[in-house]
Amino acid sequence: MQQIESALPLKAQVKIENANSKSITRYDPSQRIGKLIVGNCVDVMRGWPDDMIQLTVTSPPYDKLRDYKGYDFPFEEIAAELFRVTAPGGVVVWVVGDRINGGRSLTSFRQAITFQEIGFSAHDVMIYQKKNTPFMRSNAYTNAYEMMFVLSKGKPKTFNPLKIPTQRHGYELLTHNKLPDGVNKKKLGELKKEKTRTNIWSYAVGLGGTTRDKIAFQHPAVFPEKLAEDHILSWSNPGDLVLDPMCGSGTTGKMALMNDRDFIGIDISPEYIEIARQRLSDLGLSIKSQPAI
Repeated sequence: MQQIESALPLKAQVKIENANSKSITRYDPSQRIGKLIVGNCVDVMRGWPDDMIQLTVTSPPYDKLRDYKGYDFPFEEIAAELFRVTAPGGVVVWVVGDRINGGRSLTSFRQAITFQEIGFSAHDVMIYQKKNTPFMRSNAYTNAYEMMFVLSKGKPKTFNPLKIPTQRHGYELLTHNKLPDGVNKKKLGELKKEKTRTNIWSYAVGLGGTTRDKIAFQHPAVFPEKLAEDHILSWSNPGDLVLDPMCGSGTTGKMALMNDRDFIGIDISPEYIEIARQRLSDLGLSIKSQPAI
C-alpha cells in the first residue's frame, strides 16, 4: 500500500456531504481522510460495503435523556449495520448510561446483550468515571459513571495497552506457589516500571476537562476528548478508519485525525455537523492518507 502525505491543512481536507445526495450512496475508500455526512446513520451505512471500519467510538442518545433536535434513535437497526460494516477483528466502543427515575432503566445492559446476540463479542465492560460530576441524589450515592462496552467482531486485531507507572519496581522476593499448608514460598522476581491500566478510566468533565473548545458545548452531551483518544490509541493503528455514526460535536473525529487515523462522522442534525466541521477545521493540521490497495 502506497502512503501519500498531504501538506494541506485539515480545514481543506474535511468534507461535508448530504445523505440525500446520490453522489454519496457508497463511500469511496480512495478519499479516506476526514468526512462528515449529514444523514440518518442507518441509511448511510446501508450504502457501504461489508467489513470496512476498524474502530467505532460513539455515545448514542440513550433513554431520551436529552432532546437531540427531536430525532429518533433506532438502536436495533444501528447495531445491525455496525456489525456488518465492522471489519473482522474490529471494535465498537459504545459509551452509554441509564436513565435514573424510580430505579435504573438498565438500557445499557439490554443494548450490550443485543450486541452479543447479533454476533459481537463483549470483549470488555469498562467504566467511564466522571471526576467532578455535580449531580447529587437525595436517596442514593452520586452517580458518577457511564458504561463503556468494548464490542469486538471476533478477536480484536489490535490492542495497544495504555500503561501507568508502578509505585515499586526492580527485583524483589515475590510470593509464589502458595499451597494449602499456607506457607509462603518466595523467589526473586522483577516488578516492572509500568503496568497496564485498569478498565476504570477517570476524566474531568466540563470546560477544560471535556475539551477547551467552547463551541463543542453547543451540543447537549459531549464526552471527554481524552476518553475518545485513549480508545482510539488502544484499539486502532495509524491509517485505520474510525467511525462515529452519531458524531455530534465531532470529538471522536478530532482525536482520530490528530492521531493519524482517518475518520467518518455521521449525524442527522446539520447543526451538529456544523459544530463538528468548525472543530475539525480549527485544528490546522496536515493529515496522512492511505489509499485503498
